[in-house]
Amino acid sequence: MKDLMKMMKQAQEIQGRMQKLQEDLGTLEVEGQSGAGLVKVKLNGKFEARGVRIDPSLIKPEEAEMLEDLIVAAFQDAKAKAEAAVQAKMQEVTGGLALPPGLKLF
Repeated sequence: MKDLMKMMKQAQEIQGRMQKLQEDLGTLEVEGQSGAGLVKVKLNGKFEARGVRIDPSLIKPEEAEMLEDLIVAAFQDAKAKAEAAVQAKMQEVTGGLALPPGLKLF
């Protein structure tokens, strides 16, 4: 019975830490880039776009397709960085508790 109570207490602690993590992810900011830094995209920890920076040298009508590709590449870079940051924060919250692959808590 004591083990069950201990598990319940741990579950409540993890739930509280998860709620704090959710709040922290809104303020976490990562930047992805492509084209040697000519295109930059900022995302928060919830994978919401927060900004795009395009070097003026790329803003030419004949270069539109390349610019579009660079924006997508910068977004993907930022997303990968945000996912890594979220994973690291999850490890902190769960104390290294191994979660089943594919399990998303939010």
